[in-house]
Amino acid sequence: MKPRDYSPLMAQFAVEYAKHAPKSAALHERAIKYTIDGGSNTLRLLQPFAPRIVSAKGAWLQDEDGHRILDFWQGHHANILGHNPEMVTSALARAFGEGSGLQTGFTDRLQIETAEIICQQTGAERIRFTTTGTLATMYAILLARAFTGRDLMLKVGGGWHGGQPWGLKGVGYHDGFAAMDSAGIPAGLSEQVLITNFNNVEKLHDDFRRYGDKLACFILEPIIGAGGLMPATKAYMQAARELTQKHGVVLILDEVISGFRFRAGTAAALYGVQPDLMTLGKAIGGGMPVAAIAGRADILSLAGRGGKVKFEGGTYAAHPACMLAGKTYMTYLIENEATIYPTLAALGKKARQIVTRAFAEAGIHVRFAGDRNQDLPGNSLHMLLFPYEEGHELITPEEVRNPAICDIILSEKVLQLGLLLENVFTMHGLGSTTTAHTEADLQFLGEACRRFAQRVKPCL
Repeated sequence: MKPRDYSPLMAQFAVEYAKHAPKSAALHERAIKYTIDGGSNTLRLLQPFAPRIVSAKGAWLQDEDGHRILDFWQGHHANILGHNPEMVTSALARAFGEGSGLQTGFTDRLQIETAEIICQQTGAERIRFTTTGTLATMYAILLARAFTGRDLMLKVGGGWHGGQPWGLKGVGYHDGFAAMDSAGIPAGLSEQVLITNFNNVEKLHDDFRRYGDKLACFILEPIIGAGGLMPATKAYMQAARELTQKHGVVLILDEVISGFRFRAGTAAALYGVQPDLMTLGKAIGGGMPVAAIAGRADILSLAGRGGKVKFEGGTYAAHPACMLAGKTYMTYLIENEATIYPTLAALGKKARQIVTRAFAEAGIHVRFAGDRNQDLPGNSLHMLLFPYEEGHELITPEEVRNPAICDIILSEKVLQLGLLLENVFTMHGLGSTTTAHTEADLQFLGEACRRFAQRVKPCL
């Protein structure tokens, strides 16, 4: 197989994009004078520059250059109903008009009501709020270590649990998932984080035979994010629950992405699994920065007054405006669960079919990671992959992130810029569908993919 050289095509895309979005280009030049690479989240900083967004509604964005852009990134997968849902914006506008929402540093009714909703929908006994999924997973690991008195933790290769010290091993693929992904980590911490293989039940049993009595926790996503947006198998989830119980290990399910994405509650419930702790974020905030750790009272009580774990949540933890947005959003999801989630499932399936067909018409074979796994039905999360050979099943992060198996440059870089020229915003191959996306939107995506396929085909 000849090496693929995308540099001429990417150079042409860059020239076209600079002409397409001159105001965003100028703002990028301003941004790099004061911020690192032009912003505060590297993932958002597309090259040669990111579109600067001025407004968003439903499935669509508008940038500084006046372009309407069909969005499949949807708030880092946080949006179930699209951008700026009316029930949330109206509730916030009313509160602000009444002089409420920005009083920071107190407790109120909204925090109680939001906590009640989450505990009732997830089976958790107690909850404590913070502001980001990163902080939620960090505090969950601290709680597990304090509760068990053990030091080691187990995570899946390719799993992303935020930019906190215990989460920064085994994220990026470096001939496997054994490496630390950041400098500045305290010496010795890497040895405390053990890596296992997603959906490999045999390997999981072996890990617990070897380390079970030393593990504080096993942290796991029901649908792995950075590693391919593929669901766990039922056998794997149930093995995780059985082995952690047997060895006295705290099972932490990271549902920052999956919580309220597949149902008005946890994805774990669809597997018949109740974790010891769960982390939530994204959808529970209704577009505002809300995250939480929920689960067993005896573990979370360690964060209470006189407890072992210093867990204060942060200045803006349980912020009134955020609680109002989250409460309003989750209430809507619960009341309309019977229609929202079947709609999400149908739109997700349709999006994958349309994109697959668009590339097939150009003779380009594509796959969506985990699309044959039916243990977590109704997937509205999508990572488009370009395997070099059609035979690869692409059911593990080791396959999905291996540049010898999948064309990572094409899916992560070339596709993104090429579709942006078509006024379609994607991330990690595509992103997620919401109830705000319509059949017409998906056809728009399909036509954009057809035009992109014709441009990229000579490089393959």
